[in-house]
Amino acid sequence: MSNPSPDPVFQLIKSLTRSEKRHFRLFTKRQGATQGLKFLQLFDALDGLEQYDDEKILEQVASIKKVQLPNLKANLYRQLLASLRIYHTGQNLDIQLQEQLGYARVLYNKGLYQQCLKMLDKVKTAATQAQLQHVALTAIDFEKQIESQYITRSLSGRADQLSNESIELALHVSQAHVLSNLALRLYGLYLQAGHAKTQEDADHFSAFFRENLPVVDLNAASFMEKLYYYQAHVWYNYLVQDFKSCYRYAQKWVDLFEESPEMKYSQPSLYIKGLHNLLAALFNLQYFTRFEQVLQEMERFANDPNRRDTPNTEVLLFLYIYTNKINLYFMRGAFSEGVHLVPELLRNLEQHEQQLDPHRRLIFYFKIASLYFGSGDNETAIKYLNKIINYTDTNLREDIQCFARILRLIAYYEEGDDYALELQVRSVYRFLGKMNDQQQMQVEIFRFLRNLGRVTPQELRPAFVTLKEKLTSIAENPAERRPFLYLDIISWLESKIEGIPVQEVIKRKFQQLK
Repeated sequence: MSNPSPDPVFQLIKSLTRSEKRHFRLFTKRQGATQGLKFLQLFDALDGLEQYDDEKILEQVASIKKVQLPNLKANLYRQLLASLRIYHTGQNLDIQLQEQLGYARVLYNKGLYQQCLKMLDKVKTAATQAQLQHVALTAIDFEKQIESQYITRSLSGRADQLSNESIELALHVSQAHVLSNLALRLYGLYLQAGHAKTQEDADHFSAFFRENLPVVDLNAASFMEKLYYYQAHVWYNYLVQDFKSCYRYAQKWVDLFEESPEMKYSQPSLYIKGLHNLLAALFNLQYFTRFEQVLQEMERFANDPNRRDTPNTEVLLFLYIYTNKINLYFMRGAFSEGVHLVPELLRNLEQHEQQLDPHRRLIFYFKIASLYFGSGDNETAIKYLNKIINYTDTNLREDIQCFARILRLIAYYEEGDDYALELQVRSVYRFLGKMNDQQQMQVEIFRFLRNLGRVTPQELRPAFVTLKEKLTSIAENPAERRPFLYLDIISWLESKIEGIPVQEVIKRKFQQLK
């Protein structure tokens, strides 16, 4: 897995579209012929490199000395950002409003107070309509500064009006911050501890949530307050594995955008994340029909000609659409069909390499491995599981590493490779010994696989039946249910007991659920 260059100027240049590059060249030339030429030479040299290399830059641009390179790159970086700000102003209301606040400051400094106030009033109105309360509050604070220093005679009772507007907006902004902080901290708890594994965990998360959730009047709340309120509930219910409540609040999150469709285009990443969280809840609940409908909604938005394309939204759409397409194959038991998606998925992984962290890539590798395992191609499944197991970053979630090792053990067993199986059993045993949290499902599966070598062919089927009964009992405990969504071991055991492919077992279950 290649690592992108850490050089920020090189990364920024490589992220530019053809149109953005053309705009930058025009922008640079406006700065002056000599300076613009040197900038363009450095820009063109960086643009032509596959990997960042100081020596190659100096070879290509003889007019640049090595000692000058750091300062020139710093100036180039600032010029690139200035060019991009101008290029994207028309598509980003928040950039436009910040620019108008800057114009208002210029007018104020020139002593043109009435013109400044008119500019601020326009900013305030536009920001309020776009749910950018923090920008509106900045405009009001500026208005208050002018009114407190100069007799503008703009409106009678202006002081009271500005004061009331300021107080109301500040309350909305403050509450939105409290709610967004809560949502972020809940997400941090999930990254740190994962789902509640015991009742003690669930009680701890519940106490934290109740202590930090403010009282919110949803009838009077702004769009962003409602959004963060629903977001916080989604994460809390996800933590305690209450997937029905998670579904209910994720649906409220998406409904909020349906009620204000213009917000889909001004806050696309939040809308996409809402759809993804709704899909995650539906997958956990195995609500196939609704899952398919919501995935189609996401794909329709991806193809909407009115939405604005940005690298951020494009990578989110790629990440969430492909994740949920694979989940749809899992739900249907259509593993052989899902394998055909893999080449397209790998091409997109390469295309979005800069925007995707290694963790996301390895999660995709686990899903790809699961597709191949379900389709009966154990050799290819092992290949992708090795990409996870051999990855050296210790920050990768421990549960994914564990499931990858267990699935590889099962794949080796299916391949009939007894020697490799024996070696891997020892490796998994060492890994489980170092794990901070072992769940019953993981321990029982490993114990079974470790003893397989001593089971005679006649005893094999009863052994599968016994393990299935144990795991079915474990799965009845809500705190232990989550691992079965990563690895449908019970369906695999049923396939071994009945002597049929695992995807046939899952297809049968799917037909019963429809």
